[in-house]
Amino acid sequence: MGERWGPDAPSFELLDSYTTLLELVRSGTAETRPALSQRTGLGRTAIAQRTTTLLEAGLLEEGELNPSTGGRQARTLRFRKDAGRILTAELGATGFLAGITDLTGTVLAVSRHDGDIARGPDPVLAEVEAALDELLRETGTAPDRVWGVGLGLPGPVEFATGRPSEPPIMPGWNNHPVRDRLAGRYRAPVWVDNEVNLLCLGELRTPGLPLHGDLLYVKIGTGIGAGITNGGRLHRGAQGCAGDIGHAAIAEDGAGVDGHPSPANGTVCRCGKTGCLEAVAGGAALGRDGEWLARGGQSPALAEVLAGRGTVTGEDVTMAARSGDHHAVQLLVHAGRRIGTMLATMVNFYNPSTILLGGKVAGAGDLFLATIRETIYRRSLPLSTRELRIDRARLGEQGGLVGASYMVLDELFSTRYFGRWLATGSPAGMPELQDNGRGPAPARAGRA
Repeated sequence: MGERWGPDAPSFELLDSYTTLLELVRSGTAETRPALSQRTGLGRTAIAQRTTTLLEAGLLEEGELNPSTGGRQARTLRFRKDAGRILTAELGATGFLAGITDLTGTVLAVSRHDGDIARGPDPVLAEVEAALDELLRETGTAPDRVWGVGLGLPGPVEFATGRPSEPPIMPGWNNHPVRDRLAGRYRAPVWVDNEVNLLCLGELRTPGLPLHGDLLYVKIGTGIGAGITNGGRLHRGAQGCAGDIGHAAIAEDGAGVDGHPSPANGTVCRCGKTGCLEAVAGGAALGRDGEWLARGGQSPALAEVLAGRGTVTGEDVTMAARSGDHHAVQLLVHAGRRIGTMLATMVNFYNPSTILLGGKVAGAGDLFLATIRETIYRRSLPLSTRELRIDRARLGEQGGLVGASYMVLDELFSTRYFGRWLATGSPAGMPELQDNGRGPAPARAGRA
């Protein structure tokens, strides 16, 4: 029989052993009991006891016999990725993605929705819930199979509470109980984070996309933000707002496009301050400057867009640049230099091994990426860029959903929470699991 316990949580050492074994099987690193013993140093009896517990909990299942290598055949172990489902959503400034994944972060279904985040939490979250409910129906997922919900927001989030903290582009969202609302709706634990952290986590953890060392993920869309990892783990900072580079101040050179003064100089950012990187180089800034060029007659291509729609967006500028419009190209070059200058500061300070650029503006074309690269290399210390890799993000628009799923799975299988639901075999129906980070912690003494 496996190791079972009463109302007291298992020891920290025992929980750590369980989570290690699960991760080895989940990742495909070890698929048999002898392989687990070799990887962990645990003896045959301890491995047998722990795997039996995980089998009885429904987290592992027996597979086929491995081919014999001269000794006794070992039966494989498989992680039951379909034992539950994770609901995910990534909210941006102008829309959101909703998805449902299995327990390995694989997206099974996804839907895309337009909408302004500035409408406030109640209407936006109601649409998110409707989208998630529809995905549950489409996939035939029963409510009691929802193990958790992961949500990404386009602004600072206090990770411990799941509440937005004075997000610049989200009026009415400050301190809103997002986690409590979704936990009550789906009767499952919920985690909320900044969307860029989730994009970073998705890239970091996806099998087949190996990243070594320390990663800096930069999203360049309507706004600008960064996700930071340290030693393979996401770094959120003390309150969860690490990487908010969009609201770091940059020095303006006073130059606009082709010698014309830029309207960005002295522009007040959405956060209420001036000189923010986002205010002069983000997608909204590109749209504003593109409209300025259109109204001034410098860019016939953008003037045509303005006449037809009444406004110019950052996407219009990137499309015009791809079509060869000189003025749109210059806007992107100026934005790339400003972003590169900020990233060079981060490279000198943080010394990452990889920088990945994501977001709609980051896909503007090779010239934009080359400008950022050139600026980083020119303004950084030679040692910090000697092995630095700078490239586009690889997961595409679903990266945030993948990251949201990994966020939930990382927390569920952490020693902090795993012992609270292992005895039942599922965290579904346990919205109180987090208890705002309070509650009994696993004891550090006990059975090993």
